[in-house]
Amino acid sequence: MSAVAVYAIFRLTSLKELSFRRLRQPLLLLFVGSLCTLFPDIMILYNLPVKGTLEHCWIGPIATHSILFSSTAILFGTLVGYIAYRNLGKAIYLGLFGEAAFLTHLLLDDIGEGGTEYLFPLYEEKVSVFSLMDVGFQENGILYYMTASLASVFFICSVIMMALFALSHLGFEFKYRPEK
Repeated sequence: MSAVAVYAIFRLTSLKELSFRRLRQPLLLLFVGSLCTLFPDIMILYNLPVKGTLEHCWIGPIATHSILFSSTAILFGTLVGYIAYRNLGKAIYLGLFGEAAFLTHLLLDDIGEGGTEYLFPLYEEKVSVFSLMDVGFQENGILYYMTASLASVFFICSVIMMALFALSHLGFEFKYRPEK
């Protein structure tokens, strides 16, 4: 998620248009995107020095790798956006960008660890969006295999589209320019 901000900074540098006023927006995206991506692992800051472990999936009874806990990213991004812009509309879009960054972390943990507690507190077991893709179509049939694969791709595309939607309202334009 923060790659967009890094790209914008390098683009401004290459165009020799670097000023604090123009750099403020990409730095704000870098700050919010980076912190919101790390929010699910926030308990490592406590557990590593105190318990000497990298255990990081729970804050008391709340799973940090859940859609419920992702509300912290929306709130944090919106608060930072409101402080920076003094405009609630732009602040909400920055919160939406923070949510996309948070969900990116969840999807990457799902790939790496084979599941996460997306649906906590409704369902307390780990759920894996990507285990659906690990289904052979010979055992279950081609229709089940295609449906499972499309569901996984849908979740990834939804997070990407959420980030692009937020960025388009924060001043980053994504336009098609046909070659003449």
